[in-house]
Amino acid sequence: MAGAMFTIRRCRPEDAAAVLDLWREAEATASPTDAVAEIVRAASAPALCFVLAEVEGRLAGSAMGGFDGWRGNVYRLVVRPECRRRGIARALVGEIERHFAAAHVTRVSALVERDHPWAVAFWSAVGYEPDARMARFVKTVGPGSGPGSGPG
Repeated sequence: MAGAMFTIRRCRPEDAAAVLDLWREAEATASPTDAVAEIVRAASAPALCFVLAEVEGRLAGSAMGGFDGWRGNVYRLVVRPECRRRGIARALVGEIERHFAAAHVTRVSALVERDHPWAVAFWSAVGYEPDARMARFVKTVGPGSGPGSGPG
């Protein structure tokens, strides 16, 4: 994969298992929604811009962009470690931003883990600023949820 070019495409339901493998290999923090059925649902959602990067036919990165009618949100920007620093993350974010612009989204938030300094540096480098006024609160709902079900 070293030095190979990449392509960006939409995620398809049949990519679900490979996406989960990518997230594990890229050491993305696990979440309650890390399941094949959830990836299939996300890949099938027409309003969600779920894009993947491929290098030599293998998944190298992912990102999701959703619009809730008020603000665009970017989730799961992940690049396989050996594919980092090649512009893949920028290309994935650029694809989501184009999707948002076409939908007339004017404000975008990105969920970024504070304890991943490389991620914080990336988002700053592409023009996003931390919002010290906000904190993220999460709750898992549905089967198996309840106190202690953790963030996601």
